[in-house]
Amino acid sequence: MGSKRCNWGLGVWAWLWGAAAAAASLQEEPIHWFSQVFFCQRDSPFFGLAQGLDDDQLFWFDFPNSSWHARLPDFDPEVPSRVPTANVSAQRELCRDLLTLLSNISNNPEVQLPESKGIPQVEVFTRYPLELGKPNTLICSVSNLFPPSATIAWAWNGEPVTQGVSTTQVYPVGGLDFELFSYLEVTPWEGDVYSCSIQTPGDFYNGLAYWVPRDPVPSDFLETLVCGVAIAVGILLVILGILLIVKSRMPRNAE
Repeated sequence: MGSKRCNWGLGVWAWLWGAAAAAASLQEEPIHWFSQVFFCQRDSPFFGLAQGLDDDQLFWFDFPNSSWHARLPDFDPEVPSRVPTANVSAQRELCRDLLTLLSNISNNPEVQLPESKGIPQVEVFTRYPLELGKPNTLICSVSNLFPPSATIAWAWNGEPVTQGVSTTQVYPVGGLDFELFSYLEVTPWEGDVYSCSIQTPGDFYNGLAYWVPRDPVPSDFLETLVCGVAIAVGILLVILGILLIVKSRMPRNAE
């Protein structure tokens, strides 16, 4: 057999810690898992490092700029729990050496190494309730991504779209799977057809998901509904107030 390129997610390291909240020994408390995932591979992104709680990513390391970043703005990426930059550099070199070693082994025709490959699942949906003619954001969600590398492309009515597109870095989730998100700013109209396509390195998998405006909620209906709910609540409050006033003025029976 010919040589086989080692293109599955090589050098994937993960450390998992389970931490239970302080409580009585006989009391059951939910267990939360803190994870740190470090990977290196031959395809972009070449390195990845992230910390998460359960299946939610908290922090990720920007290798080109050698800095930690928080996924949510309320988190501080510079707290002591982050791995120092010097340690990250050492882990990167070790992972690179392991990647080279495993690649050399996989190129030996007498050695058969298992390859882990996931079938990515692609889905497109809107960030806000659909209203025709109103600005919105389409979200392309790619899950079950392994190896953690893919290229995302948007199209509108068959024409490529590059303006208003932003794509996240790869996020590790439970079980050493990865996910990726891409966002497209749109103003949907009836008859529009949007598509999100992905391609993984080595043509392992090509995925495509379509989105068309369906069952939009008319803005006039939303305004009418909100006004109707507000009026109904106001009427109920008025009736309740009248009942309380009447009750307070009713004479009490003498004991």
